[in-house]
Amino acid sequence: MPLTSWVTGADGSGRPVEHLPYGCVSTAPGGARSLAVAVGDSALLLGPAAETGLLDVVPRAALEAATLNPLLALGPEAWAALRARLTDLLTDPAARDRLGPALAPLAGCGEHLAWDVADYVDFYSSQHHAENVGRIFRPDSPALPPNWRHLPIGYHGRSGTVVVSGTPIVRPHGQRKPPAAEAPDFGPTRRLDVEVEVGYVVGVPTALGESVRANAFADHVFGAVLVNDWSARDIQAWEYVPLGPFLGKSFATSVSAWVTPLAALAEARVAPPAQEPAVLPYLVDDDPWSLDLVLELSVGGEAVSRPPYASMYWTPGQQLAHLTANGASLRTGDLYASGTVSGPEPDERGSLLELSWGGREPVALPSGRSLAFLEDGDDVVIRGTARGLRGARLELGPVAGRIRPAHARA
Repeated sequence: MPLTSWVTGADGSGRPVEHLPYGCVSTAPGGARSLAVAVGDSALLLGPAAETGLLDVVPRAALEAATLNPLLALGPEAWAALRARLTDLLTDPAARDRLGPALAPLAGCGEHLAWDVADYVDFYSSQHHAENVGRIFRPDSPALPPNWRHLPIGYHGRSGTVVVSGTPIVRPHGQRKPPAAEAPDFGPTRRLDVEVEVGYVVGVPTALGESVRANAFADHVFGAVLVNDWSARDIQAWEYVPLGPFLGKSFATSVSAWVTPLAALAEARVAPPAQEPAVLPYLVDDDPWSLDLVLELSVGGEAVSRPPYASMYWTPGQQLAHLTANGASLRTGDLYASGTVSGPEPDERGSLLELSWGGREPVALPSGRSLAFLEDGDDVVIRGTARGLRGARLELGPVAGRIRPAHARA
């Protein structure tokens, strides 16, 4: 049975004490920011809570910081100790009088990016997504490139354009060249897209020259967030040869305001798909963190697809091993994402590029709207749920963004 909490609205919600996601909030417009843990309808402000002395299992300075980075750097033992203490306190009615004043209504809190993003890497780890993209763009060639089953393909993004859920997304400009055009032109993207993804937040760093084993994933990664790696498909298609994504991706990447600890997702672990051929030794993951996450993409309040994360070919441990295989160092606050999550069925595709098959087969929504790519004013939301400990149901922090018109250019 799920645990019982004295916090209003916790029991039976998507934020029970089995979850305890971390975020950064302000309780008044323009007010100071505080680290917080979401529970039920409330945010437990960790700074004020630390003043009671009840959270002395970690240094107080880490809880009074303006971002999660100091807490991330403490490592798994500290994360586990703080989680255990919070669970005990939030289920002990005797703690109500001392911790109650540190609770704030979530509905009245402003949400901010919970950590300072150091580096950002995005992968391409869904076989179904990669095959769909190959069939759309290379119908007369093999769907997967020759290297796809041998290594997790990825690209380095811009950490400075990672934004918190709710941040408006301005339609980007760039060079575009339709196949029939003789020369490229410059202007706002006409093929603005979403990518439903799951991201991982790194806590424990490594030194330059070191690499991380695939089964050491939980020694370095603190938790997971939902990610929308917005994409301008026409800009991307023209620029990506020969070096890959650039301006078609770097204008914005949205992430959840709340980071779900790996410990909360332990019950959602499942076996990953079989990999053929066998991977090289450095990619062997004998303790995989493949996850059974139920994701949903909606546009304008209408559900568009439900991609299954459990179908992802490459595990987050293999992604971590590959991105450090050359000795690239990890930094506290690094973010790396799964790449678009897509399943085998048409309604499980995690991008509009796939759902509309390159724009040639627009999606018919219940409202009667025909959707190929995003229009100005569209509200896009990605949600996710997972099994939690003791039968609890967890709701991961959503990722939302409204599309704004492109800025005027001289």
